[in-house]
Amino acid sequence: MAVIIISKEYASSTWCLEELAKIVECMNDREMNVVPIFYHVEPSDVRHQKGAFGDAFAQHEKNPENKEKVQTWKNALKEMANHTGRHLKTNEDDEPMFIKSIVERISRKVKELIRGDPEYNLVGMDSHLMEMDNHLNIETDDHPRFVGICGMSGMGKTTLARVIFRKFKRRFQAVSFIENVSSRSKENGLVALQENLLSDMKLKDDEEKWDVLKGINVTRNRLRDAKVLIVLDDVDEREQLETLAGNCNWFGRGSRIIVTTKDRQLLKSHGVENIYPIKGLQEREALQLFCQEAFHNNSVQFRDQNLCNGYVSYAEGHPLTLKRLGFYLRTKGGKVWSSLLARLQEYPDQHIQEQLEKDYDALAETEKKMFLDIACFFHEEDQDRVLDLLEASSGYRPTIDIVTLEDKSLITILEKKLWMHSLLQRTGREIVRCEDREEPGKRSRLWRRDDIFEVLRENSGTKKVQGIMLSLSSPRQKEDLNPEAFSNMKKLRLIKICGVNLPPRGLDSLSNWLRLMEWHQYSLGCIPESFQPSNLVELIMHRSSFVELPMAFLKLKKLKVMDFSGSEKLMMTPDFSGCPSLQKLIFEGCTKLSEVHPSIGALDRLILLNLKECKKLLVFPSAICCLPALKTLILSGTTLSLQNFFSGLTSLVALDLSDCNLLDGALPDDLNSLSSLESLNLSRNNFTCLPGSISQLPKLKSLCLDNCSGLQLLPNLPSTTLVMTRECTSLPNFSNQVVGSTSGGGESTVINCHSEVSSLYPHCQPPGMEEQIHQNDKYHGMPQTGIPSQYDQECPSRNIVSNELGGLTSAGGSTSDDMLREASGVGSARKRKMGEAFGQGEMAKEVRFDKPDQPNAD
Repeated sequence: MAVIIISKEYASSTWCLEELAKIVECMNDREMNVVPIFYHVEPSDVRHQKGAFGDAFAQHEKNPENKEKVQTWKNALKEMANHTGRHLKTNEDDEPMFIKSIVERISRKVKELIRGDPEYNLVGMDSHLMEMDNHLNIETDDHPRFVGICGMSGMGKTTLARVIFRKFKRRFQAVSFIENVSSRSKENGLVALQENLLSDMKLKDDEEKWDVLKGINVTRNRLRDAKVLIVLDDVDEREQLETLAGNCNWFGRGSRIIVTTKDRQLLKSHGVENIYPIKGLQEREALQLFCQEAFHNNSVQFRDQNLCNGYVSYAEGHPLTLKRLGFYLRTKGGKVWSSLLARLQEYPDQHIQEQLEKDYDALAETEKKMFLDIACFFHEEDQDRVLDLLEASSGYRPTIDIVTLEDKSLITILEKKLWMHSLLQRTGREIVRCEDREEPGKRSRLWRRDDIFEVLRENSGTKKVQGIMLSLSSPRQKEDLNPEAFSNMKKLRLIKICGVNLPPRGLDSLSNWLRLMEWHQYSLGCIPESFQPSNLVELIMHRSSFVELPMAFLKLKKLKVMDFSGSEKLMMTPDFSGCPSLQKLIFEGCTKLSEVHPSIGALDRLILLNLKECKKLLVFPSAICCLPALKTLILSGTTLSLQNFFSGLTSLVALDLSDCNLLDGALPDDLNSLSSLESLNLSRNNFTCLPGSISQLPKLKSLCLDNCSGLQLLPNLPSTTLVMTRECTSLPNFSNQVVGSTSGGGESTVINCHSEVSSLYPHCQPPGMEEQIHQNDKYHGMPQTGIPSQYDQECPSRNIVSNELGGLTSAGGSTSDDMLREASGVGSARKRKMGEAFGQGEMAKEVRFDKPDQPNAD
């Protein structure tokens, strides 16, 4: 805003006239607000340059240097005199009141401008601007710079770019903001956008015409020496960038080119190094934005806060959804609020669905399949597991497809897990539902319990069904299965199911295209004779009724995971020679298992072997010592002889020998072959001392000795080892402690960490097997929870304990009660990961509203 005080001598100053001409230029070009004040002069004298103004211009015209400027000054004065302003007449006595009224008017105008500015009252914008300031670096970097803003649709990329444009545009010689580059280039062509760009900067004559190539040359030549600010919004093709903003050499020093897009790879391929991945709102910010839209003035009128929090949770930090839902609900009563929220759980908002579905439509065919698989089945799933399951599957190129989905902001990969925003997940599931709204058996993917059991009861499945994945958290009511339930599902690739009553005579058929077969509580001892699943990658059948495995499971060259946890009738493992690709082998809780086939020694890719609670297993083939890739070995609850057992296991990283009734001498004196061992669990055993060779394990990071009540002496240990000795009552000075071995010559520092350690290391056994069922094999140590806070604070050397202790994992879950229960922190940990992926923080459920008035019910 400019306030111009035009007095009787104003026109005599060439400096004032030059400034006025510039103000008028800004008023016309950049919509600057102007308030002229005519101080003891008549506006008509200013308009027609009479009296003192005429005399002043007569003097200016005598100076040859001013000859070309005089007309510009006259035009500026004339335009200002035509502008609505304030007039203080000569005979007006109350000048203070006049000044006060001007101040009040300007104050009102400034407030109006602030409220109308995109930067005003935009929730969550401050943090975005701080991040973008670092990327733009306008203050200190005088070189031209490209800056990208990328993220999923509706996250506020355009809004952020517009705020930045308005904030900084006056620092540049020429500016242009081109919205919707993608759609406009397809509708009107790139030449029209080139013309738009230069017209915005006053660098194009209306008569000029050119083609794309000439436009590139014209743009480059006319902007080469100019400090410009350009925003290219919603770019989706490389040609658009090459045509409108080729590279930094096109622009003058200090220029900034901001590009918004959903495609990160597009930015990278154009050489854009500064990329800001915009994330969703923190949950408290999301609540604030929703309430602004729903209640207009931030005055929350609901007594029940849960409804507001329900909508915030549904939107998962997505600004467009929060604004749309809040605006829709602004005039609605409580019943409508409740009804809409319930409907959204089943059917997504149509407008948001249409917006997000455009991104799906732009994908290639295999990318669409991968998007739907993740939306329906693999959200929060380990990336490597998904690649294994879908590699070489019909029509899939999973590696490149996952990379593309991440580049296009449709998924996030965090800690090697695939995360998809809940709105995108709902979009994908709605696309599948619309394949056939009435008959679930004609859809490609089934995940809802009711749909799945309708198809299995009524035998209404078709060859269109590619996957059936039933969540294990679904209600456990048993359902009767039709013997021919799978007969028509010839192309079924993935099945995960539980809670069904199998027909006594068994199933007639199963798809030979299966790559995942996860069937919990399979109650029969046989499978269909025609079942030859040569493509099977994972075979998971917890608590099955097999006594021995069917022949169909013995020749599976692609099989990587075999998991029969809790199959209490199983008496022997199969011959593994027909499954050379096995990486994870789990027979935990197979209490009647008495023999492991010697062919296990040929599994040179095996990284995990879990035989926990196989109490009748007395003989174990010596060939286990020949497994070159084995990293995790779980023998908890067994009674095997361990002499000469570990020689050759140089790759072993985690070993669990808890609850094995080990006495003095049971552990080999020579453990030097375990040169890679990082985690050793010896809890709940009966020895009084440990072999001195434990101190020779160079990489040992954690040693769990909890509940070894007879233990009387600890050996010297490596300088980075964390030792847990709860309930080791025979140790001198026992006090339920964790001992951190320091680098001070084997001496120990005792840290009091009672409840903290108890919560971090329940039973000191490999935790989370059920949840981490298919984790990447890099996780093979103790729980990934770090060091208890007190230990961290009191320990003289913070680096004495490694933080990379990873979670001991398997491809199958424990059958014991404490292993089936998720740890209390699992839900919050998952939530924190989602927050990292999509920019959300602490839940807003603690927010309290000021005005708990009950709404009128519609």
